[in-house]
Formats: sequence, C-alpha cells, structure tokens
Amino acid sequence: MTSDDSFFQLILDASFVVQAVLLLLVVVSLASWTFIFSKRQELQSAEMVADAFENRFWSGIDLAELYKQLTADRHQAAGMENLFIAGYREFARLRQKADRDTGILVEGSQRAMRIALMREMDLIDDRLPFLATVGSTSPYVGLFGTVWGIMNSFRALGDVQQATLAMVAPGIAEALIATAMGLFAAIPAVVAYNRFATRAERLSGRYEVFTEEFVNLLQRHAGPHGS
Repeated sequence: MTSDDSFFQLILDASFVVQAVLLLLVVVSLASWTFIFSKRQELQSAEMVADAFENRFWSGIDLAELYKQLTADRHQAAGMENLFIAGYREFARLRQKADRDTGILVEGSQRAMRIALMREMDLIDDRLPFLATVGSTSPYVGLFGTVWGIMNSFRALGDVQQATLAMVAPGIAEALIATAMGLFAAIPAVVAYNRFATRAERLSGRYEVFTEEFVNLLQRHAGPHGS
C-alpha cells in the first residue's frame, strides 16, 4: 500500500456519504466522552454528599438545627440533603396545626420525600439514555457507511474490463473505517452506561433506605412525647 493510502488519505478519498457517517460518529463520540466525564464527576459528588450527610444525620444532631444549617444561604443543598429538607419542612409545617395526628404528619413528610426522591433520580438519570442510544446505534451507523462504501467499490468494477484487488482494496478499506469508528463510539458508551446505571441504582437504594429511616424517626418525634 502506497503512502497515498494512509489512514487520513483514505478518509479524504472516501465518498461523501462515508465521510458524513464518519463525521457524525466523531461528533457523537466526542459528545459521549464529554458526558461520561461530567456524569462520573456528578455521581461521585452525589455519593460524597450522601456519605457526609449521613455522618452528620446519625451523629445525634438536633433535626431542627440540621435543617437550619442545610437551608442557610451559604449552603447549596444537594442529593440526600434535599430529601431531608423536603421531609422535615413538610413535617414542621403540618405539625403547626393542632388537629394533625401522627399518621397525617408522617404521611405528609413521606409524600414530600418521595417527590424529592423522584426529582433527585431524574437528575442522576439525566442523559443516561443518550449513552444507551449511542452504544446501541453507533455500530449500525458505522455498518451503513461500510455497506455504502463497499457498494460503491463494486459498482466501480462495472466500468473496467479486468478487476483486480488493488482496484477495490482502497474503497473497501475506507468503508471498513466506518465500522471501526462505529465500534469506537459504541464500546465506551456501553461500558459507561452499565457502570453509571449500576451506581445510580445503588444511590437510589441509599436514598430510599434513608427515606424509610427518616420516616420512622419522624414518627417517633410526632408522638405525644416526641421533641
């Protein structure tokens, strides 16, 4: 293979459709890598917030004081903190009404925490479907470019009397680049999606466990001898 048949030269000599497919896959790959790094940082931050909050929550701190600290102007609440804020705010609001019994207090707080939980999980799951889409469709997009390139290579043989491998090899090579690019975009997206989905599921489990534990704690506080 001559120097003109280098990797970049093959791309430059490819048909417009193959070049468009390669460009699309490059853009998608860059977008997925950008999301992978940002989502990794986001999940790591959520896990660190959950760890720090649980340490404070179970340290014996007064719930009213903890709520005051988390809702201060200088503090930006996130993750599990928002679950606590939503539950305690509703609990305090309902408790001010003398006709509210324990069941209503607990149910109201639990409902508020469930809404906050869904919001937090929406943030965690944000754009994860994009990785799943990239991982499932990129190989087929690359295969389309490959099929198109090979089809053009064989069509060109119809204009010559004697076909040789040297005549079709460059066209087939440039077409196969599309398949390679499709796999290059898909594999990291699939690996990242599986990893992030697992971490998001574990984080969701932690949030749900905390919700149940906090509800039980509020139930004790809502009793006749609760503080």
